[in-house]
Amino acid sequence: MLTHLSVLLGAVSAVSSRSVPEKRLDNGVGRTPALGWNSWNQGGCNAATAAVVLNTAQAFIDLGLKELGYTYVNIDDCWSLKQRNSSGHLVADPAKFPQGIDGLARAVHAKGLKLGLYGDAGTLTCALYPGSYGSEQKDADTIAAWGVDYWKFDNCLTEQVYTNKGIKSPEYYPVMRDALLKTGKPILFSICQWGRDEVWTWGGKVGNSWRMSEDITNDWASVSSIAARAATMHEYAAPGEFNDLDMMELGNGVLTEAEERAHFGLWAIMKSPIIMGTDMTKLKESTLKVIKNKTQGILAINQDPLGKAATTFTPKDQAGPVSGKLYKYFAGPLSDGVVVGLVAADGVATLSVNFTDVPGLGEGSFEWTELYSGKTGTGTSVSQRLGAHDMAVFKVVTKK
Repeated sequence: MLTHLSVLLGAVSAVSSRSVPEKRLDNGVGRTPALGWNSWNQGGCNAATAAVVLNTAQAFIDLGLKELGYTYVNIDDCWSLKQRNSSGHLVADPAKFPQGIDGLARAVHAKGLKLGLYGDAGTLTCALYPGSYGSEQKDADTIAAWGVDYWKFDNCLTEQVYTNKGIKSPEYYPVMRDALLKTGKPILFSICQWGRDEVWTWGGKVGNSWRMSEDITNDWASVSSIAARAATMHEYAAPGEFNDLDMMELGNGVLTEAEERAHFGLWAIMKSPIIMGTDMTKLKESTLKVIKNKTQGILAINQDPLGKAATTFTPKDQAGPVSGKLYKYFAGPLSDGVVVGLVAADGVATLSVNFTDVPGLGEGSFEWTELYSGKTGTGTSVSQRLGAHDMAVFKVVTKK
């Protein structure tokens, strides 16, 4: 055991001693933010079953979400047995996955969708199932052989093997990145280390996306807090590398319809992956309308190939952003225009902005579309009356 541990620590030391490559991760996937679903916010361990996954995949098809680009159906924690097999491999719980993960992957692929799975950098996952510490290549080879398309890699139980030894996540997350690359399979790598060690500054070298905060909770305070923080790190988003604001809380019965629009709109314009976390077979029509967006415009902004995230801007005669507090005015560049977001962060408000104050616009008249209502217009400004915590999202383009 001591020999085994010394070998592992030697491997980690080797990773520590070399600088993380300057080249961005190029694994053939994730050039735009991932769109899909994850089991955790729907039901925790209870939602990590083949039946739930297949029902969700079919819902993507039946609701028209697949054709809009919702692709990944992802299983979170609790999918494996509590022990590896005699050869050290992870084993899917046969009660939850009677056809195995490989059989489930084939079924999901047959529907034209992709399957995601969950792992952890520590000795155990957050729910105390086997982690990948010391078995990174074995686990990467296993999920590649199973046909897994997306690997969410968590950060629980890392203290005794990394943190307490002074080894930080920029040094140990590349171990799994390299293992995935070695398989030769196009597996999207989703880093989930809770925004530690300023991950936004190095995450693009290691993963396709990285969690930039602690876990989201099902309330407006959490949504607004995460969005406020993400606005400060917009410059790190680019094709293939995105700040991940965490899974969506739409459809989970707490957020108002206005808050669901703001939640979705903010995640979309800041180029976060949009990973639903609710029972997709029981969506309210209002929630479905938000995530589909009748003009498909907000999804198109999220998937814009330029890959630049929106951030706050301060109109003339307005007070600027306050640290940790959601601001009212957002804007960001698109490959064919500019997105402008107005958020009634503090309550009912009429918000207006002159295009001369918007980065990327300026003097003159522009065409605009408000993407939730579909309303269009031309001019030098936009204005919207919004209910508490609601949001308007405008796409602004040069007047033809």
